Amino acid sequence: MRQVQAPQDPPAKAFALPKDPTQRAWVAIQRFGPALLERVETRLKTAGFPALEWYDVLWAIEREGPLRQRDLAGHMLVARYSISRLIDRMEAEGYVSRRECPEDGRGQMIHATTAGLKLRKAMWVVYSKAMRDALAPLTEKEALQLAALLEKLA
Repeated sequence: MRQVQAPQDPPAKAFALPKDPTQRAWVAIQRFGPALLERVETRLKTAGFPALEWYDVLWAIEREGPLRQRDLAGHMLVARYSISRLIDRMEAEGYVSRRECPEDGRGQMIHATTAGLKLRKAMWVVYSKAMRDALAPLTEKEALQLAALLEKLA
């Protein structure tokens, strides 16, 4: 029986960072943050899953409970500017549903369906491995330092 290997991330391209510490940090954040997300997106796509923002919506609802569409973006990790179209696509696939807001009949609450929760759990298997692989060059201590430094900027 032949073993199937997970796709390998492409090697990072050489890029000269500025010498000024502030500029160097800024360029590194701008360049490498999106590159790490792109690696995760590639892994999800290769595994046949939808985009990372689908996971993000489902995880936000699972953590917070049903949310108004206008509030959903504030609970997401990935920036999303056309949340309405994203929710439309996810609803068409059966992963979320819209229900009337009990406090305000004009608003709608976004709920995850059973299929949506199953999708999120299945995506997590690929997402978590891609995340670990992306940060593998860091020791546990370095990962915690990086998190602390980025939190300090928020």
